[in-house]
Amino acid sequence: MHPDVALVCAALGALGGWFVPVLVGRIPEPDPDPDPEPEPEPAPEPDTEAGTEAEPKELYGDIAALPGLAWKSALAAAACAGLVGLVLGWTWELLFLIPLVPVSVALAVVDWRTRLLPTRVIAPTYVVLIALVLACWLVTRDTDDLVRAGWGWLISGGLFLVLWLIHPRGMGYGDVRLSGVLGIALGYVGWGPLLLGVYGGFLLGGVGGGLLSVLKVVERKAFPFGPFMLVGALIGVVFGESLSSYLVPGLD
Repeated sequence: MHPDVALVCAALGALGGWFVPVLVGRIPEPDPDPDPEPEPEPAPEPDTEAGTEAEPKELYGDIAALPGLAWKSALAAAACAGLVGLVLGWTWELLFLIPLVPVSVALAVVDWRTRLLPTRVIAPTYVVLIALVLACWLVTRDTDDLVRAGWGWLISGGLFLVLWLIHPRGMGYGDVRLSGVLGIALGYVGWGPLLLGVYGGFLLGGVGGGLLSVLKVVERKAFPFGPFMLVGALIGVVFGESLSSYLVPGLD
């Protein structure tokens, strides 16, 4: 345990988390669908399953203006970043893991409220993450870490892509994009974090999503998967290294 690192990481996480509303508020709204040519409209059929029409997407500006979002995001990011620092200690991996924490909090909030993971956030995160991972490699010169990050992107992103191709209605493509980001980060940290992080996301999504649907917190067919993926990734970073060392000594 590294309490001194945890305090520094928690402070940095809180600082980044405080600006989550700013990030969310700057996400552009999706372009509206072009108006099709007028055609005779068939008589509407009642939605026998839901019973109500789908609600319009919550605006990102309205999400950013939610009362207390800044301090709640700062608290969540501080807790997550502090936990990462407590377990990992002073390591170059913090260079990309700590900035990823507040971005993950923002994505979790947005996905929870809109069922969307905006490309305008994930795409720049990809670029910055890859740059920081390469910077870590330039310092450490550990090619195994870099190769493992590539495998993490291929395994995690490929798995989610296959699942999306098989059943696109059960998973948004934003989840596929996010899986690649998490795969790179977890893969660089180690095989244990990668495997536990990906598996933990699926387990939490299945069990947690099912429980929340039973409790009527979310809809059974429309609950967001991104937050569960992100929590699974955190679990992978925190417990994956020790778990892999215990089960398969020398894996990393």
